[in-house]
Amino acid sequence: GEELEPGLGILHHEEGVDFMPANIGLAGVETALVNVMSRETVLRQYIDSLKEEYEYILVDTMPSLGMLTIHALAAADTVLVPLQTQFLSLKELEQLIVTILKVKKQINPRLDFEGILMTMVDTRTNYSKEIMGMVASNFGRRISVLRNYIPMSVRAAETSAWEKYLPA
Repeated sequence: GEELEPGLGILHHEEGVDFMPANIGLAGVETALVNVMSRETVLRQYIDSLKEEYEYILVDTMPSLGMLTIHALAAADTVLVPLQTQFLSLKELEQLIVTILKVKKQINPRLDFEGILMTMVDTRTNYSKEIMGMVASNFGRRISVLRNYIPMSVRAAETSAWEKYLPA
């Protein structure tokens, strides 16, 4: 019910990129928004107040279909779907697409697909190649499947281990 100050929580980096990191307090936002009128538009209204200052605003959500993800879809112009080259991820992609289309129909008619970006791709394995082929054949006619992909990287996996060495 309170008016949010534009720019609240934004961290300015010297390289010209601004961040608004999540924290544990975000978990309480979902609960607090349950009784708010037009709750799906709260994030959109906040982002609209900042649009003039940025060329792009990227909203990264958890890999879930909870209310915060719905709010992000309600505020977005386009959706870039990162997809791990694993069978379970492929299975869940269909449900995600159905949810995105529902949000487009009921809440945000301007929402569109930017595309599907394959992640954790190991091109040495037939498994990754097979999943990539299945995505292209099953979804490629309706949604752009990006030719670029993010390869599997041990270094990327190791970065989460560094958190235990960082000061609190």
